[in-house]
Amino acid sequence: MEQKLEAIKKDALASIASAGSVEALDEIRVRVLGRKGELTGILRTLGELPPEQRNIAGKKSNEIKRAIEEAIDSKTSSLQAESFSGLATSEWIDVTLDPPVSVREKKLGYLHPISKTQREIEDILTSMGFQILDGPEAETEYYNFEALNIPKFHPARDMQDTFWTEDGNLLRTHTSAIQIRGMEHMTPPFRIMAPGRVFRYEATDASHEHTFYQVEGMMVDKEISVSHLIYVMEEVLSGVFRHHVKVRLRPGYFPFVEPGFELDFSCLICDGKGCRVCKQTGWIEFLGCGLVHPNVLRAGGIDPDQWTGFAFGMGLNRLIMMQAGINDIRHFMSGDIRFVQQF
Repeated sequence: MEQKLEAIKKDALASIASAGSVEALDEIRVRVLGRKGELTGILRTLGELPPEQRNIAGKKSNEIKRAIEEAIDSKTSSLQAESFSGLATSEWIDVTLDPPVSVREKKLGYLHPISKTQREIEDILTSMGFQILDGPEAETEYYNFEALNIPKFHPARDMQDTFWTEDGNLLRTHTSAIQIRGMEHMTPPFRIMAPGRVFRYEATDASHEHTFYQVEGMMVDKEISVSHLIYVMEEVLSGVFRHHVKVRLRPGYFPFVEPGFELDFSCLICDGKGCRVCKQTGWIEFLGCGLVHPNVLRAGGIDPDQWTGFAFGMGLNRLIMMQAGINDIRHFMSGDIRFVQQF
């Protein structure tokens, strides 16, 4: 019996020493220590031995089992260490190289969710007669503030958290600046919309970002009233969400409209129950709107005694957050391709 045990031990340790992979070690473990293994078979016959031999053989078998297990564990650790140390040589990747043609052909590009939603809103508004306008992201103080009834030292300038440039200009804080540029070159009646990127110098959190996107809308005609504004907003929201959304209109202050309103809708992430995106209120501040202030019409070269209008501005980021259930606005600017691939 003792000779058999020694033979099993010698053969097992030799096999372990020469094993070249973790899989080979697993095969040795099963062959020797498994349910039908060589050592297990001997242990099952111990009961047939006389008591004095049984104790000796049992003790010897356990010692050999521990020796084999320790040898397997040690060899496993050695093989894994060798495998990890060789990864830098065997699996290195030069990320500056273009991928193979076959890979490039299989992986298609993705539209950013902001681009997709912007185009969707453009389709809705252009179907209602709105014309798309564009303007510079680096604006002058006049178009961003003064022409929008926000003169120097006006308190509303502190609300904008502006990025100023060294030459005295700024990164636009809203797409409302495009309204003035549009009015300077258009004759009423007209309907215009202005999508684009805007910038705010503020701390970021789940619902605030320093760079985000807006869509501005404006309509100038004879005898425009709040009812026209409400109708257009209901049509836009119905088209975007594709079902009825609970909204509320409450007084709000914006220097370029009078009267001004805040249009909120029920938070679609928490269904109005309260979450960190809606700051536990159940409502999302969606957009500011109102009737165009006479001073703004004058700045655009339009006589406020003959023409009236309404204007609104909505944030695309928050709109998409409600559509897709995104709980952090910072995902949009993260550059993570996995985020874009979901849309």
